[in-house]
Amino acid sequence: MSYFNTKLISSFGYLLEGELLKEIQEVGVYKTISKNETIIDVEDTIKAMPLLLNGAIKILREDENGDELVLYYLERGDTCAITLSCCLGQTKSKIRAVSETEVELIMIPKQKMADWLSAYNSWQSFILQSYHSRVNELLEAVDTIAFLKMDERLFKYLKDKAMVTGNDAIYTTHKQISEDLHTSRVVISRLLKKLENEGKIKLSRNSIKVIEL
Repeated sequence: MSYFNTKLISSFGYLLEGELLKEIQEVGVYKTISKNETIIDVEDTIKAMPLLLNGAIKILREDENGDELVLYYLERGDTCAITLSCCLGQTKSKIRAVSETEVELIMIPKQKMADWLSAYNSWQSFILQSYHSRVNELLEAVDTIAFLKMDERLFKYLKDKAMVTGNDAIYTTHKQISEDLHTSRVVISRLLKKLENEGKIKLSRNSIKVIEL
């Protein structure tokens, strides 16, 4: 069995039936993507939907000034329901997808997606569950912005990043965090120090260690 097939079965074999997995093997395009690369950009015409085999992807929304806000993360075994809705609705992307880590994925041609919704119950269930999960994550993102103080938002951001990467040591910059949370670098630096004084994180020169997960 090829590496491609092995990764597909280990990531999606428990969700999707055998015949569908065979079709994915036939039409899917396997890709590897380096960390911090844009996979889908705002206003892109979506021609394929990703199935994530390994790694993590962050989904961002951009405002009219070009500032970004992290909405949620995709992990192994996930897909992006917003991408699917763009494919089926023939609309351009409203989000940016950026690789949080090195990523392995399979790109599924959009013409197959609608066909599989009627042909395979497992695909229909997978897509509906993906929509449900993404809607819950979007609601959580709204609640976070509306109801949490910035230090709470920052700590939640760090915990989420640690969980999706599987590493309690986060390698990023204060500037990158400020861009993800749509605030200033000075505010982030001050709040990181506050979280360290509270014993929730440990700051190093090139990393942030999350102590309370």
